[in-house]
Amino acid sequence: MTPAEPKRKPLSLTRQILIAMAAGLAIGVLIKLTGPAPLAQRWLIDGIFLVGGKVFLAALKLLVVPLVFVSLVCGTASLDDIAKLGRVGGKTLGLYIATTAVAISLAIAVALLIAPGAGFELSTTASFQVQQAPPLSETFIAIFPTNPFKAMAEGNMLQVIVFSILFGLALCMTGDAGKRIGSAFEDLNTVVMKLVMMIMMTAPYGVFCLIAKVFAEQGLGAILPLVKYFGVVVLCLALHAGLAYPAMLKVLGGLSPLGFLKKARSPLLFAFSTASSNATLPVTLETAKDKMGVHNSIASFTIPLGATINMDGTAIMQGVATVFIAQAYGIDLGVNDYAMVVVTATLASIGTAGVPGVGLIMLAMVLKQVHLPVEGIGLIIGVDRLLDMMRTAVNTAGDLAVTCVVARSERQLDMKIFNADTRHAADVHLRKEFHGAIEASARQRERR
Repeated sequence: MTPAEPKRKPLSLTRQILIAMAAGLAIGVLIKLTGPAPLAQRWLIDGIFLVGGKVFLAALKLLVVPLVFVSLVCGTASLDDIAKLGRVGGKTLGLYIATTAVAISLAIAVALLIAPGAGFELSTTASFQVQQAPPLSETFIAIFPTNPFKAMAEGNMLQVIVFSILFGLALCMTGDAGKRIGSAFEDLNTVVMKLVMMIMMTAPYGVFCLIAKVFAEQGLGAILPLVKYFGVVVLCLALHAGLAYPAMLKVLGGLSPLGFLKKARSPLLFAFSTASSNATLPVTLETAKDKMGVHNSIASFTIPLGATINMDGTAIMQGVATVFIAQAYGIDLGVNDYAMVVVTATLASIGTAGVPGVGLIMLAMVLKQVHLPVEGIGLIIGVDRLLDMMRTAVNTAGDLAVTCVVARSERQLDMKIFNADTRHAADVHLRKEFHGAIEASARQRERR
């Protein structure tokens, strides 16, 4: 009697996505190199790839408003100490703004050193139509909703976040009625997370369609005329993700950067393939809680906030692009001009929506602040889609890194889960035990 063959373990979702990305890239480049026939253009690029990718993105975006609203209400309501909410909010906002300022300062320094725009021959047809960027005062006023339902319908995430936090605060201060409604929101949060996991099962197919369409339309040759600019942006993204975040994790949190990176693979792959922080938000939130051991009260607050205001990758692109366009047009910028770029881009990141391509709109505002020709954006449009995918991954890594540091400072990070092997199913049980212990402690404080 021969021993039964061991069953093959199913591929993890991360590996399935990696395979889908590789297959999409290979097929997309092959279609571009061979020249898409009318049939391939109609049925593949404008058919299967377009529909499959857009349906997948639509399914992810479907989750954004309910997930942000429910998770932020639950997270804020669970911070039963108002002083703790202010402390967590202050730390989170401070770290997000600080990392963004570091990101754009690094980008400007590296770009000035390498000079990607030196000797560049401008195209006379370069043009880019932009929307008028609102003044900072209007941006601040606009984050407070006059109609929360309208904000949800329009996907205005800053307004949704403000309303969610205020609603959660009201639950904290309402006593027994607030606890009953908060319990209903906890159940609703469980249902929303189940919906998230249902949609995640289709991720490899959606990622394949998205990647295949990008490379079938642009190919690898799209980056050749701007290889120096492309390389500088990629270098800055790598330096920021490989130095700034690990240093923050190690110095401020005493956490292992390598362990963090292993746990962050899935959301980083999602961010790269979708080029949208908002679309990646469900995966980021699930990773922070289940794989990194961040308590729900912290993750439900910091992750949605970061997906809206933490745009380190976008800030890096704006810094390099500003130097590139100035050099390409032969315009010299002074120290004060670059300081203005740092301040403007840092503040602009707060109002930058986490959707593909919006960084170019915010770049127009930065260029206007230092009197550079906005039409210079037309020079970098060809490679921006590929860079958008990379910088979104950096944005997501920043959300997770800040979340872990804040959770560690509040003693809301379970180190057993953070240090555990991602392949062990026991991680989820450890997380439940950790969260249960914290909730039991909170109940004891209430009885006292």
